Amino acid sequence: MKTLPVVLVLFCAASSCVAADEQTWVEIDNVVYGARPDERRPTGGGDGYANIITKGHCHYTASDLDALLEALSKAKSGQTVFIPAEAVIDLTARIYIEQLVLEVPEGVTLAGDRGHGESRGALLTSDALKTPVMIRAAGPDVRVTGLRIQGPNPKRYIDHHRRSFGKGGDGHKYYYKLPTSNGITTRHARLEVDNCEISGFSHAGINLVTGDDHHIHHNYIHHCQYQGLGYGVCHNTASSLIEHNLFNWNRHSIAGTGRPGNSYVARHNIELGVSLSHCFDMHGGRDRKDGTDIAGTSIEIYNNTFRAPQTPVVIRGVPQEKCDVHHNWFVRHSEAREAVRSSGKTNVSNNAYTDEPKAGK
Repeated sequence: MKTLPVVLVLFCAASSCVAADEQTWVEIDNVVYGARPDERRPTGGGDGYANIITKGHCHYTASDLDALLEALSKAKSGQTVFIPAEAVIDLTARIYIEQLVLEVPEGVTLAGDRGHGESRGALLTSDALKTPVMIRAAGPDVRVTGLRIQGPNPKRYIDHHRRSFGKGGDGHKYYYKLPTSNGITTRHARLEVDNCEISGFSHAGINLVTGDDHHIHHNYIHHCQYQGLGYGVCHNTASSLIEHNLFNWNRHSIAGTGRPGNSYVARHNIELGVSLSHCFDMHGGRDRKDGTDIAGTSIEIYNNTFRAPQTPVVIRGVPQEKCDVHHNWFVRHSEAREAVRSSGKTNVSNNAYTDEPKAGK
C-alpha cells in the first residue's frame, strides 16, 4: 500500500463542461498510479482529441432527423454519416409515438465533431421517459463518435425505489411502471464509442448486451444514476476495453451482470467525485439468483483515479478466471479494504491511497 499527501496539478477536460483542478495521477519511485492521458488526449475527449471526424471526410451529412434516417438507410460499411455541430435533433415525439430507434448499419460511423474548434458536438436528445434504445448498432464494427447523446432521466428517483422495495411495496412490478432508457446498445462485436458526451439515461448510457472487443474510450459519461439501475457502461455477456473516460454522477459507472463471458478491462478512467453507489461493479450469482457465485469471467482494473467517496470497486462474487486491481489511485480511501470489496479470485496490489482531508477538518 502506498499512501501519499495531496498535491496539485492542473487538469481540464475541454468541451465536457468539467474543469477539475485536481491531480489525475501520481508518480512514486518512477511508477505511475492513476489515470494518465494517452497520445489521443485528453481524457474524456473534446478539445485536443486526436481522432475527430470533420464534415469534409464524410459520405453523408444530416442536419435534421429525416435526413439522418435517410442517410443511415443508405450508408454502407466503411462510410460515415456526419451531423454538423449546430444540429439539435430531438427524437422525443418519434420515440414516444413510433418507438423509433436510430439503427447504424454494420461498419458505419455515426459522427459529430465534438472538440473541433468551438464545437460541443451535435446533440441527439429524447425527453420520453420510455426511450428503450436511442441508438442501436445493427451489426459489428459500428463507431459512434463526437456527439452529445442526452437521455430523458438524469434523476435518482430514490423515493420511487423505496416505495417499490420497502415494506409493503410491490417490488419489480411497481418499480418498472416507471419506464427506463438506454443511450447506445449493441448485440454485435466491436462497437466503438469515443469522444462523446453521454448523459441522462436511467438504465445505461452504453448497454453492451452481447459481443466481444467493444472499445469505449475518451467519453464524458454522467448523470446515469436512477436508483436500482443507473449505469454508465453496462455489460450482459459482453467483453470490452473501457479507457480514458470521465465519469461523474452515475450509480455505477461500469457494471456487469456477472454472467459467464462478461469481462472488461478498465484503465486510465477518472471518477470525478460524485457517485450514488460504488463506481466499478460486477454482479455475482446471488444477484441473479442462479445458484452460482460467478462474477463474470475476467476483470482488470488498473491506472484509474477514483475521487468519489463511495467504495470504488465491488466484485459481488467470484470471477471464473480473475480480477486484478492494480496501479489505481484511490484518492478518498486510505487502504485496500476500504477501496475494494470482493469474494475471491481478486488480487488487489500495488495501488496508491490518499486519506484526503474531509470538509471542515
